[in-house]
Amino acid sequence: MVIAMSTNVSEIWSVLDTLSDPEIPVITLRELGILRDVREGSDGIEVVITPTYSGCPAMEQIHDDIISTLAANGFSAKVVTQLSPAWTTDWMDEKGKEKLRAYGIAPPQKRCAETQVVQFMPKSAHLAQEDDVPCPNCGSSHTVVSSYFGSTACKSLYKCLDCQEPFDYFKPY
Repeated sequence: MVIAMSTNVSEIWSVLDTLSDPEIPVITLRELGILRDVREGSDGIEVVITPTYSGCPAMEQIHDDIISTLAANGFSAKVVTQLSPAWTTDWMDEKGKEKLRAYGIAPPQKRCAETQVVQFMPKSAHLAQEDDVPCPNCGSSHTVVSSYFGSTACKSLYKCLDCQEPFDYFKPY
């Protein structure tokens, strides 16, 4: 019996839509934009993923989650890691950004196309920071960068000067 490929792909997307990011469990892999494609490969179904940055420690867990979740739902697939084009925060969807905000992580404020790929340190002793990163807790834009690297390399650590709460900011790149 031959099953139409479009039916399999549609069903596989539905299954994959249940998978959350292992580091940020409130956002799905698809909302985050790292789940790129489901396609017919030479050896069967391929699920294409792109890491948020080179060396992301969650990629092995994501790979295993995809394989085990699909197998539990009767599908066999190969996971393909695609590095080009490089992941960008532009691939996050608006629903995912809102989930980040509600979870206490400030989503990227700019599109990647609006930022520089290479950023140089300013001549002053302070690190450059994004303009007006609103606090996900109180909404204030009276915030400062505490560390360019937050809980993961793809986030910066900020502090709200109004509510005094620290928070992560998902860097646009």
